[in-house]
Amino acid sequence: MYPLRFEPIFQRYLWGGHRLGEVFNKAIGESAAAESWEVVDHGDAQSIVREGEFSGWTLSRLIAKFGNEILGPELFTSITADEVPDSLRARFPLLLKFLDANRNLSVQVHPDDQMGALLVPPDLGKTEAWYVMHAEPGARIFAGLKTGVSENEFRLAIEGGNVESTLHHITPSKGDCVFIPAGTIHAIGAGLLIAEIQQASNTTFRVYDWGRVGVDGQPRPLHIERSIEATNFARGSVVPQVPVSIAGTPWERLVACEKFEMNRAFINEPMTVGGDGRCRILAVTGGSVQLSGDPCAEPLLLADTALLPACLGTTAVRPGVDGVELLEISIPSRR
Repeated sequence: MYPLRFEPIFQRYLWGGHRLGEVFNKAIGESAAAESWEVVDHGDAQSIVREGEFSGWTLSRLIAKFGNEILGPELFTSITADEVPDSLRARFPLLLKFLDANRNLSVQVHPDDQMGALLVPPDLGKTEAWYVMHAEPGARIFAGLKTGVSENEFRLAIEGGNVESTLHHITPSKGDCVFIPAGTIHAIGAGLLIAEIQQASNTTFRVYDWGRVGVDGQPRPLHIERSIEATNFARGSVVPQVPVSIAGTPWERLVACEKFEMNRAFINEPMTVGGDGRCRILAVTGGSVQLSGDPCAEPLLLADTALLPACLGTTAVRPGVDGVELLEISIPSRR
């Protein structure tokens, strides 16, 4: 095994722009693109290995053949247990993407695992976290409801076309991290470039869409009752995460939840990552880095990613001359 790089999958939603190409050098072509899915195993959306012995393999095929090696025995055992629904069994549980919000995303909410299990077919819930890589002046993130907004008040706002008045918002800066547990009303505002880690689910309940229409000239569907059913009205407003230094390391903990952990480091000297029996995703958010064992001769550049299989042990990280800003995402041990 070796560090796995994948071909990106582009999603061309109506709110996307061209900055995935212009800023991140993604090969999006002439059409606008909203998202670049970097690591994904969700139905027909399959990451495909770019380099090395497994070039052309999908992530799903890799896990079917080398699940223990890639995920580690603990995680592989948990996702292949008999009680896991067929549609979720042996599926990589996270999805990493980059987003170009050229326009506001819809106001939406995602189900938790319990609600997702009741969907047809069953799906995971969707807890997610956003890392702000660029923010235009005045760009906003809508994160949670204002403190004290009740279900009844939210319903009245929907009926009155006044949803925005119930939403808490922040004006983020580059480097901010916002954690959005399943059940949190949210929207990414125009003018943001975001790195997002989430559970590998694409289930979204849309509650408000800013009065716009889709490519067919018609309003996009809303899911009012499902949105209200999925919303945790006790959560209130969400603020950016406070980074916590991890003693003895260059890493700062940005998010720690049962679905994933996300750390950040600014690295100027060679170091190692991994070696704890867990797989991890690395994403470059500034500078460049070379990984030991990478069959690609070129370093990872801005908005490049790699999946480090659990079996690799430690992987040497060699930053470029200007250093590297790196995100590290892993799945916590259940022990």
